[in-house]
Amino acid sequence: MNIGELLGKLEEIVEEGLSVPFSDKVLVDREKVLGIIDSIRDILPEEIKQANWIKEERNRILIEAQKEAEVMIKETEEHIKAMVEESEVTRRAYMQSEEIIDGAKKNAREIRVGTKEYADNLLAELEKKLGEYIELIRKNREEIKNLRS
Repeated sequence: MNIGELLGKLEEIVEEGLSVPFSDKVLVDREKVLGIIDSIRDILPEEIKQANWIKEERNRILIEAQKEAEVMIKETEEHIKAMVEESEVTRRAYMQSEEIIDGAKKNAREIRVGTKEYADNLLAELEKKLGEYIELIRKNREEIKNLRS
């Protein structure tokens, strides 16, 4: 089960609990509630592992993009050196190769920016979900505390 399903079960237990007359309090099966809370605690590390994996994947993608950009730039520079030996053709080739280098650098920047944005969006979504789960857990714990009162 995932955290959402476990929280749904917890909510169901509270909703189906016996009402205490003249109050908003509900009697619930303590063992069931504590069991669900333990399950949530067990699942949270998995969510954290997933966040770490996303972070590592982001770094891997950035490193790969950087290497790709460096290879493209190096190949272009080598191409420029090979063409420098000719006069008019050399001048034209030099200008063209400069455009290629600029394009390669621009592409490399775009790849890096796109990769960073993608990874940041993934982490932001995960952060949002974890925040929602934590807030829901806090609310449920508070309800359980209030039930004991």
